[in-house]
Amino acid sequence: MNQIRVASVSYLNARPLVYGLTHHPVINQIQLTEDYPAFVARQLVAGEVDMGLIPVAMIPKLPQSFIVADYCIGADGPVASVCLFSEVPMDQITHVYLDYQSRTSVNLARVLLREYWKKDVQFLDATGEDFRDKIKGNTAGVVIGDRALEQRQRSPFIYDLAEAWIDHTGLPFVFAAWVANKPLPPDFVAAFNEANKWGLEQLEVVLQNINYPVYDLNKYFTHNISYLLDDDKRKGLALFLEKLRDNT
Repeated sequence: MNQIRVASVSYLNARPLVYGLTHHPVINQIQLTEDYPAFVARQLVAGEVDMGLIPVAMIPKLPQSFIVADYCIGADGPVASVCLFSEVPMDQITHVYLDYQSRTSVNLARVLLREYWKKDVQFLDATGEDFRDKIKGNTAGVVIGDRALEQRQRSPFIYDLAEAWIDHTGLPFVFAAWVANKPLPPDFVAAFNEANKWGLEQLEVVLQNINYPVYDLNKYFTHNISYLLDDDKRKGLALFLEKLRDNT
């Protein structure tokens, strides 16, 4: 069988999953690459990879999609790394920069600003990293991933998007899932799941290999990120995709 082309996100939150893949026999069945979420999604849509850990908002863009694994990047409480950052309280925000690195997070922000915070703001599409320096005055910004953990030290007002979604809907949120653009062999899927599970069981080893003084990564991996794609997360995912369909 030809190797399966797999793309993961390069953020810290995927480290336990990637560790599992690279230290499990399944690595012999795959070609593994890493990049930021929106780029991985574009690769999957273009057919440049067979499976990717992609922002779930991109699932409807695929001609056919298959959620492959029982693991994801999700949250059943504050996620810490997907937030709306501001210098002023929510009622004073007039403009919001949208991070270019993930469609899911910016669409989640749009939903929450409209439905939960009931704010009418002007959205600004970020195209590079300089937008983080423009989060000042009445202009807020959605920042995701490792850069959001860093932004927590810069912005006085932090609105956690996972926490707001849960308060709004009563359901957990899925930011990214392992999605294939074609059916994959069942034995491969079983091995891939096993590798994800094993990686999550090696958190102590994973943490030993990361020097990151910005944020408590043990807390991040065990409390902020919830990796199991259980029934409640699938319900939250279905509701989010429904809201996207209703507003496009």
